[in-house]
Amino acid sequence: MTLLKLTIGASDSDRTRPIANGEVKIAGVEPDVTLMGVQALFNKQLGSHHFDACEFPLATYLRTLERPDRPYLAVPIFPSRHFRFSSVFINKASGIRTPADMAGKRIGLMVFDMAAAVWQRGFFEEHYGLDRTAPIYVTGGLEAPRTGDEHPQVYPDKFKVERTDRSLAQMLASGEIDALYTARAPSTWPSETVGRLFEDAKTAELDYFRKTGIFPPMHILAVKRPIAEANPGLTKALFDAFAEAQTVARAKLFDQVALSTMLPWALESLLEAERELGKDYWPVGFAKNRAMLEVIIRYLTEDGLISTAFKPEDLFEGADILAT
Repeated sequence: MTLLKLTIGASDSDRTRPIANGEVKIAGVEPDVTLMGVQALFNKQLGSHHFDACEFPLATYLRTLERPDRPYLAVPIFPSRHFRFSSVFINKASGIRTPADMAGKRIGLMVFDMAAAVWQRGFFEEHYGLDRTAPIYVTGGLEAPRTGDEHPQVYPDKFKVERTDRSLAQMLASGEIDALYTARAPSTWPSETVGRLFEDAKTAELDYFRKTGIFPPMHILAVKRPIAEANPGLTKALFDAFAEAQTVARAKLFDQVALSTMLPWALESLLEAERELGKDYWPVGFAKNRAMLEVIIRYLTEDGLISTAFKPEDLFEGADILAT
């Protein structure tokens, strides 16, 4: 049997390493896997469509569905998830104590339509009463001016947006911006001037999960559509392999013969997460993610980043995938 040669790009994580090192096989595929940093990965893929299959920004994938060529087809695998309450930082002199206090304030962010910011704008409006259009958004680089970003930005007219070539981390420390939505902690935190909006972010995140049942995904697995269409069964083979890789990752966290990370209480953290969120807290497949996808689609629509009222089924194709 001739195997399909397939280049795959992904971030370096315990969910992707079993694919990269060959521990988990992809049926019918001879993979050439590259693991790299998230920003470099997305710049490469969005700039030159380098990989045949790739870990892909979720919000951006939904935006591609409005393009005439619809260049990618998703697989219901979500390699990156994060609650992001812990990723909101404030200048301590800003007077911000709750999300609603950010109305009229200047909020820094790196990429306006990154999934983290879409989720943050959405859940702060829905659950905390902060109108998403009330702040002034200041876009720029976290530590230095953004360079090499091939991701074209969209700023819907209803938002007040400014751009800067200065460090958002330094602007937060100096009080030139009041808060920061980010996927990466700024170098100016923790300090006398910079703190988190949620000092006890874990409690806020657990409360959100108990209300919604959502552990928000940031990324999705996507395949170039012409390759997927020319190779029936490829998306299901990728799904099966990446789902198995997550099972392998969980087993390695549970195995304490030799710690797989530098965290001394990794097993206790795993067991606590499963007690609080349920054993299947990182769900794969369409059915278990359908309700979550309805929410992210709604948030993108409310932002004005997409205009189509997609259904979750519209993200995928094939009875075998929709049955997962």
